[in-house]
Amino acid sequence: MTRTTVDWHATLSYVGTITKYLAVSLLFPLCIAVIYWEDVWVFAASLLFVVAIGVGLERLDPDPDLGPREALAVVSLAWLVAAIVGAIPYLLAGYGTESALRHPINALFESMSGFTTTGATATAEISFDRHSHAVLMWRQLTQWLGGMGIIVLMVAILPQLAVNGAQLMQSETPGPDLQKLTPRIAGTARALWIIYAGFTALLVGVLMTLHLLGLAPEMGPYNAVAHGLSTMPTGGFSPEADSIAAFSPVVQWAIVPFMVAAGINFALFWFLIHDRPRELFENPEFRIYLGLVTGFAAALAALLFYGGAPATEIGGVTEGTLENSLRQGVFQIGSLMNSTGFATADFAAWETHTQFLLLFAMFIGGSAGSTGGGIKVIRWVVVFKTLRRELYTSANPDVVKPVRLGGEIVDEEAIRGVLVFTLLYVVLFALAAVFIELDTARVGQPLTGTEALAASLATIGNIGPGLGPLGPFGTYEVLPNTTKLVMILLMWVGRLEIVPVLAVVVAGIDE
Repeated sequence: MTRTTVDWHATLSYVGTITKYLAVSLLFPLCIAVIYWEDVWVFAASLLFVVAIGVGLERLDPDPDLGPREALAVVSLAWLVAAIVGAIPYLLAGYGTESALRHPINALFESMSGFTTTGATATAEISFDRHSHAVLMWRQLTQWLGGMGIIVLMVAILPQLAVNGAQLMQSETPGPDLQKLTPRIAGTARALWIIYAGFTALLVGVLMTLHLLGLAPEMGPYNAVAHGLSTMPTGGFSPEADSIAAFSPVVQWAIVPFMVAAGINFALFWFLIHDRPRELFENPEFRIYLGLVTGFAAALAALLFYGGAPATEIGGVTEGTLENSLRQGVFQIGSLMNSTGFATADFAAWETHTQFLLLFAMFIGGSAGSTGGGIKVIRWVVVFKTLRRELYTSANPDVVKPVRLGGEIVDEEAIRGVLVFTLLYVVLFALAAVFIELDTARVGQPLTGTEALAASLATIGNIGPGLGPLGPFGTYEVLPNTTKLVMILLMWVGRLEIVPVLAVVVAGIDE
């Protein structure tokens, strides 16, 4: 008889292996702690804790067998465990202080937000006066690790995971399908991480060059590395309380192309590097994505130019100023459409019609295979092509009309998968918005309907900033703990695109 249950001992053993090697990443903030001589004991102790947790779980099954069910469970639980162990430095650093991150729920929220590249924060105290350089750099690093994917990284470096790497990566990689670039899946994982790291290094180099030329005096080596680690994963965290508004317009323009690139399928860059540029320029999702970014940015810039955003304390837009309006429009769309979450202006204070344009862009998302969040451009293309097909065949019942994408027929099973995901996404988003509005009203800190919708979308879409008190310069700290727990769940299922997490829940219920 075919086994239909999950082997939890094998699953937790694999999760333990991943956790054990994830502990190596704590060496980077530990080095930062030594350099600045701040919180050294925090990261030394965290490193020991995480290794102990990993080794303990790994020993549950010395010879684990990984099947399709276990692959889904490993991916889901590895991300949950990563968020839990990622919260340890926040808790230790906040112990005995007034930091918001001393509370376990806030620490878990911050860690989950980092690893899922959401960029929503549970503390209003982002400054070097309240947090050490090491803690703030750990906050940045969690985004970078989560951007291309923890599992993809482990498949790239661990032979024991590479054996079942295709199953694991399929469950983690954003988008409806995993594109295999090399004969061996471990080679594909390494190729993706090399491209990702290359873009990160290039951005750090650009920011440092601007600093050395005197065009970005605030962008020293620490900030250059910190924002490099946050941009390519479309994370949105910044060690500066004012986000990218803290830097010169030159820095803001320099970051835009990297945010846009982060929303493109990284496999297309592999083809470009290997002298196959046609794969990039003939890709229908790439063309539609660039068209949407350009169109939305132009529309938003026009609205801002003609008075769609009153001047605010931070990053105000002056009506009738072409460069400022264009920069703000391009930056906000480049940041929010693919879920980066950086901000150069307080768009929570903008006019309602400009906010709705931003919400619409946030709902679309980046490309499949990118580090961007949201539903993804390719899914929306399939949904609208399927809708058009159904309307056509309703009027012409004798006609067989397949859905085509880039000249290729889309498999009907793939279409069903896209429709199921989109439906689940919209249902979860709507239910969570209702809960957020009711729960915040319960504690006497109500969000409006629009603000609750934006908060739900910002977390399930891994976008970060919402509207109102949760805007780009606001904080999620003000929300009740029950709402934060629901948002932690939304960030988790949103990053893994819902199905792996729900499949594990269903498997657990069946048992």
